[in-house]
Amino acid sequence: MAASQGVRAIFHLFFALPCLYVIARWLWPLSVMLELKIVVAVLLLVGSQFHLWSRLSSGSVFAPEFPRAVVLLFNWAFGAILLLAVFQLLLDLGWLATLWARRSAAGPGDQLRFAMAVAAAILACIGIWNAVRVPPVKDVEITVRGLPRAFNGYRIVQLTDLHISTLFPAAWTRRMVERTNAAGADLIVVTGDFIDGSVAMRRDDVAPLRDLRAADGVYAIPGNHEYFFSYPEWMRHLAGLGMRMLPNRLAVLTRGGDRLVLAGVTDLSAPSVGEAGPDLAAALAGRPAGVPVLLLDHQPREARRAAAAGVAVQLSGHTHGGMIVGLDRLVAPANNGFVSGMYRLGDMTLYVSNGTALWPGFALRLGRPSELTRITLRARP
Repeated sequence: MAASQGVRAIFHLFFALPCLYVIARWLWPLSVMLELKIVVAVLLLVGSQFHLWSRLSSGSVFAPEFPRAVVLLFNWAFGAILLLAVFQLLLDLGWLATLWARRSAAGPGDQLRFAMAVAAAILACIGIWNAVRVPPVKDVEITVRGLPRAFNGYRIVQLTDLHISTLFPAAWTRRMVERTNAAGADLIVVTGDFIDGSVAMRRDDVAPLRDLRAADGVYAIPGNHEYFFSYPEWMRHLAGLGMRMLPNRLAVLTRGGDRLVLAGVTDLSAPSVGEAGPDLAAALAGRPAGVPVLLLDHQPREARRAAAAGVAVQLSGHTHGGMIVGLDRLVAPANNGFVSGMYRLGDMTLYVSNGTALWPGFALRLGRPSELTRITLRARP
């Protein structure tokens, strides 16, 4: 219990660091009244602790249970603080470089500091709009060696990282379902992170998923967030909505006499809550010889293992594409370098979607747009 509380304290302190830097290096040097500085400092600290308020509202940092407008406001404040911290860091580095080169340099004035704050606020607004929109359809072509003729031109819509929550409620889910159905897919796959919240909290918000339609149905796997909120209960509920779940198992799709294997694995976080971890061997057990395999794996980290096992295509999400240009470089090491887009690993193609939505605890996208991915399979000579 004490260890868990310590981890939580470190988590919240980590997210407070950009705010403390902004207070010390941006706010305090301003030529304004001390009383105003104190008020602004308190507001900044409140905004920086969005995840603490989320935990108090629902018991989990992953499910802020506030009205949507409040969640949007917190995300804007948190994003603006983070961006302002980056701007201030760049300003301080530039000032230090000038100081070193000239041996003397005047500190930046209030005008520049106010301009940085306005820029951070505007960029945070743009980032939130990019994050919460229902994304447009993004077309991707993947070539597959040995693809049966009947599956040449086969269209798959990949949804991933829906994070259905108070930020992405029933109205958003309904519009997303309508756009998905209009994409004319032969198959719909969902590669995890359906929700943020318990079944009781999200029952109405996920209900529109029942209306997803494709000729060969809707198949899915869990993401790491399903394990944060009673995994067994969510698996039953999603199956009841028409999702054909593939936890370490496969299905064989047929068109005439031609076949395509669709396999799925559980998430790497599963063992931490006592559930079965990803088992690629079990997922591929019994696959027909010579039939291409399309694998659903929420996290792209183990893609090289899938390639070595003879998988033709792996579809993943989890990374949200890095969310912000530059931040993707920080995300890459934890995912073995796979963050966004298409990667060729021998004969296998890995596609990592930027995500259809993203975690409501950091809903900001700048240069890494969300996507509703329509994948067309083509035979590779």
